[in-house]
Amino acid sequence: MGQYANFNDHHTLEEQVKNLADEELLDFWEETQQLARMLDQEEQADFEYNPEYERVILQELQYRTCFKSQF
Repeated sequence: MGQYANFNDHHTLEEQVKNLADEELLDFWEETQQLARMLDQEEQADFEYNPEYERVILQELQYRTCFKSQF
């Protein structure tokens, strides 16, 4: 299953997402969706979900889909 590396890593989220296999990327996206639902249900005031994860993941999925359709 995909896993986001520690923030101490010098690679950006975009670089890390690009290095994930397709299944790992989809797993990571699913995990971010589950986290968002949990936080919405619990209404955690001290922790804010960062939609940047979702934007980066979906952007990479779109890129891969377009790239594959070219061949």
